[in-house]
Parts: sequence; C-alpha cells; structure tokens
Amino acid sequence: MARPWATPGQVIGLLGGSFDPPHEGHVHLTREALKRLGLDRVWWLVSPGNPIKANPPAPLADRVAASRRIMRHPAVTITDLEARFGTRATVDTLAALQRAYPLVRFVWLMGADNLAGFHQWDRWPEIMARVPVAVFARPGQRMRALHSRAAQRFEHARIRGAEIRRLGQAEPPAWAYLDMPMRNISSTQLRAQRKIAL
Repeated sequence: MARPWATPGQVIGLLGGSFDPPHEGHVHLTREALKRLGLDRVWWLVSPGNPIKANPPAPLADRVAASRRIMRHPAVTITDLEARFGTRATVDTLAALQRAYPLVRFVWLMGADNLAGFHQWDRWPEIMARVPVAVFARPGQRMRALHSRAAQRFEHARIRGAEIRRLGQAEPPAWAYLDMPMRNISSTQLRAQRKIAL
C-alpha cells in the first residue's frame, strides 16, 4: 500500500484505531468531521495493534480491507501508516507523520469515550501539544469526557462555537468537543455479537 499523497497546506483529519471491525459509527464520525471541520481529507490509521488492549486484533490486511469496504468517500483514505512507520503509540505516529509531511496540518479525531480515558495514552500531553484534537460525542460519554483529566488540564485550549470550523488552523494545544447525532455502536459490541453467532 503506497503512502497517501498530500499537498502543502492541506488540513487532514486522522482517525486512528484498530477498526476491529470497522463500523457505521466510524463512518458517521468521519463524515461529520469532513462536514464540520472544513478538512481537505481524512486518513484512517488502521493500527497493527492497540498497546492498551490485552487481546490482539484480527490481521491488519483483513481490517484494512474491511475498512475500505465500509468507508467509501473520495476524501477518505484507508492507510496502514503505523505499520509502515513501525509505530504503536499515537504520539510516535504523529511525530512520524509530521516528519513525512512537514507542510501538512493534521487534526486528531476521536470519540468522547477516548477523551475520557485519554490520560492513559502514552505521553498524552505531547499529543495535545502536537496537533489540534476534535472530540466527537458518544452515547453516555459527555460528562465523563468533559470532566476528564485531559479536558480539565487543557480547558484553557478548548475552542467553541463558530471557531470550531477553523480548528485545523489553530496552533496546538487546541481542542473542541462536537455534539452530533449519535450511533450507539462499537467495535467491542460487534466482536461480542460475532462470538455469540459462532
């Protein structure tokens, strides 16, 4: 899989995860990000494995193929960049991306459930220092996310209202919380359903 093309000055949203399996919630978040953040593109970063999850995911090639089947949009690229860079931690992936694409602006995309546990990520304050972060509503997660350790530490860097559309141009640390129509679905639920079906 070739490294995705990007032109200087583009603003690219990054949606990372194991995508095991990818689902309509990922698609919905991606489309909302494109629409509401004025992004030029979104890249899905299908990870070789999640360092804070105990069980290994399905083979990378299978998850990339499944992601390409479900996410069909001309402005979205499915990538295996973490495997290519040899990185596992998000902060290391971001550093590698910024070295590889020095004239591109990146925005990290994640669900509110991730913000709630963001302080468990490796060197998480450095992630906030590297790129703007867009946090999208997830069912039942608003209070946990907005009162999380990360949200409190970086409250001064939160962007609200009409400024959210220009998040990609903001100097980090900068983050925004975006409400949106929610899909109550997760990869964990889908894996559990798949096991029951077997």
